[in-house]
Amino acid sequence: MPLLAPVLPPGYRSRPATADDIGTIHTLVAACERALYGRVQTDAGAVAAVFARPGLVPESDTVLVHDRCGRPAAWAWEDRRSEVDVHPDHRGRGLGAALLDWAGDRGLQAGREGIVQTVPDGDVGAVALLRSRGYAPLVTAWLLEYSMPDEPVVPAPPSGIVVRPLRPGDEPATHVLVMDAFDEWQERRQSYAEWAKHIIDRPTFAPALSPLAFDDGHLVGAALSLDLPERDEGYIEQVAVRHDHRGLGIARLLLRHTFLAFYRAGRRSCTLWTHSDTGALDLYLKVGMTVRHSSTVFRIDLRSQGASPADR
Repeated sequence: MPLLAPVLPPGYRSRPATADDIGTIHTLVAACERALYGRVQTDAGAVAAVFARPGLVPESDTVLVHDRCGRPAAWAWEDRRSEVDVHPDHRGRGLGAALLDWAGDRGLQAGREGIVQTVPDGDVGAVALLRSRGYAPLVTAWLLEYSMPDEPVVPAPPSGIVVRPLRPGDEPATHVLVMDAFDEWQERRQSYAEWAKHIIDRPTFAPALSPLAFDDGHLVGAALSLDLPERDEGYIEQVAVRHDHRGLGIARLLLRHTFLAFYRAGRRSCTLWTHSDTGALDLYLKVGMTVRHSSTVFRIDLRSQGASPADR
């Protein structure tokens, strides 16, 4: 299939992104996050994880936009999911619309039924743009935080449950546990390689801050943490409890162990993301976490948009 290029405003040019651009893209994404949230929320590992998606082909599924001086202005990718980031200095010039249209065209070309994109609710312009292109709300996501002015108290474990940090060799069983738990709501099961790239292979993965729960030597729960250098707070990337061990307080126990570990590492708050499909919001609120801000996952049905870009 021929490569699709976005129709950009005058003064901009684009090319496919490569893994060599990860640092540049992270700098761009960080500038977007500072403008929107007042702080950086992701690390370069999150960008690297995009390139590790098994279905993503960088040559056809990514776009990196530069201005006439060669400075990065925006980027986008599409692989059933999509993300569009426009540098704050270049917003309001039509780049977001051009890249959103490119993502839809690429999805049509690849024969996808639909694509989804997550947008912060506070980014009013981006929300309006998505709605104008036919995207509809799918689920809500929340960034939750736990403030720690004092050392967190860890409750006694349920009978028979032992908690310890993740050790070398625990990774395969942890992957199975997480995927089994997430199968109830995620769109697809990640392979070990993809999951590892997103979690344990990231330089920011913190095994000492990632407690596991065992029952009679069998792994039944995990809380996996990242120690992000751009942030002065802890971050929990994934929490999972085996289905037959839910309702026993294991998730609450793991969270408290993680809070304590980050507190002793000098952090005074801890954050994590969850969304409405997981049904976990009440759990986090009962632990004492509060909502910092929310995002909406939007979806577009590409089948209603046309058969292919060439037919438009």
